[in-house]
Amino acid sequence: MEFNQLRYFTTLVEEGAYIKAAKRLHIAQPSLSAAVKKLENAVGFSLLNRTTRHLRLTKEGDILYQEATRLVHHFDHVKQEMIRLKKEGPSELTIGIIESSMFWTPTILKQFKEKYKNVRIQLTEILSLQDVVAALKNYNIHLAITNQYMNSNEMNAFPIYEEQLVVLLPPDHPLQYEETLQMDALKDEELIICKEGLQSRTDILTAYCKAGIKPNIQYEVERFETACNMVEENLGITILPENYVKQYKNATYHIKEIYDADLRRTVYVAVMKDRYLPPLVKHFIALIRNYFGAVY
Repeated sequence: MEFNQLRYFTTLVEEGAYIKAAKRLHIAQPSLSAAVKKLENAVGFSLLNRTTRHLRLTKEGDILYQEATRLVHHFDHVKQEMIRLKKEGPSELTIGIIESSMFWTPTILKQFKEKYKNVRIQLTEILSLQDVVAALKNYNIHLAITNQYMNSNEMNAFPIYEEQLVVLLPPDHPLQYEETLQMDALKDEELIICKEGLQSRTDILTAYCKAGIKPNIQYEVERFETACNMVEENLGITILPENYVKQYKNATYHIKEIYDADLRRTVYVAVMKDRYLPPLVKHFIALIRNYFGAVY
């Protein structure tokens, strides 16, 4: 099994036709057909179902396609990275972030720029576990700052800090004078919560379940900022990370802790295992580690 055979095979699957794939690869169609056939002989099974008019993968072919795509992407990434480093040195750092991390990332970025003045920074808000994993695997980001727990052999996720989740009450809410709240006090409240697929939603609903309360979900949102604004408009309550909500000094909502529920979450730095990390990426991770005193 040769690397070019894998490239030809993945290109054929992506294009869906021999003519298109051959044109993209700048080779003759018979050469492409021969390469795919040799690959099938090398692995010992059929990769394509040739009994249909349209190009379809066999089950074995689909498995090989998924793995081969990662190899081809990794090869191309390393190749382009070496060419770029030889010509101009490091120039870009791409980071996937969660909304609540913005209370501290500017400090890290300022420190980072002291060493890498000419590096362009790209921050992309990535929330769900599926999106974080896809962004890392597809080389869309160098690293992710996420509260999603990753139980994967392909990822390294290092905990950097924990943060408490607190309740936000509207300006004139009757519970505003309570120092702390119990989960039971929230049973009839209209709840503003983040959309499905986000870890914060899972943590909140788990706390409701443990308290034996059915959440009265009225609104689902993507951003914490939206939830805060909705609370200030008396549309309901929400539960958000304390570090995030306390950064708004002129907010009119009330922040309350829940003392009978362990509403906390862990924030991680995640990278792909066994992947080349440029020095600037390692330096950025080291700055985060030093900022939080994290040991990993």
